Amino acid sequence: MIEIHGITIDAADPYEIASWWSKATGLPLGEGDKPGDDEVMLRTERDPFLLFIRVPEGKTVKNRLHLDVNGTEGRTRDEEVERLIGLGATVYDDLRQPDGSGWVTMRDPEGNEFCVCRSQAEREAGTA
Repeated sequence: MIEIHGITIDAADPYEIASWWSKATGLPLGEGDKPGDDEVMLRTERDPFLLFIRVPEGKTVKNRLHLDVNGTEGRTRDEEVERLIGLGATVYDDLRQPDGSGWVTMRDPEGNEFCVCRSQAEREAGTA
């Protein structure tokens, strides 16, 4: 058995995209991280952490791995989608269903895909 220690995300500008994810998740930037750094970390209270590293090539195809996220602080999936759009994310594919199930695939400002799913409370209630 293995344990996932960290998730590394390639980036054109690690500080900029880590700052965006910091706003999206509420996770703080690592101490001492600053603009121009080649590696910037968002540390959680427990693993896995998120590490953004500079790479020379740009994103050209769909991610083979992505994050699935859901709202916290009482926000629904749909409220979270709207909040993330306000932060600069874009909707890539809307897979919400009339019965309230489904998710929304979004892209962060560098084009990395992630999915916004229903919260635990929404899943338990069986509502959107």
